[in-house]
Amino acid sequence: MAEVIVSSKYQIVLPAEIRKTLGIKKGQRLHVLVENGSIRLIPSRPLSEMRGFLRGMDTNIERDEEERF
Repeated sequence: MAEVIVSSKYQIVLPAEIRKTLGIKKGQRLHVLVENGSIRLIPSRPLSEMRGFLRGMDTNIERDEEERF
């Protein structure tokens, strides 16, 4: 498990192996969530990278009448 130190300006540096694994680039934005006393950093992806990420998803589900367009 990687460990980071919070600076006097409340900043942290993500270790290189984590940046490489997640493909985080300089200047990229991260979403910060607090869940059950933990902090989660989620890389923000441009909409252009998300094209096709739901490919193969089963769309044959029953929906209530008010959910239909």
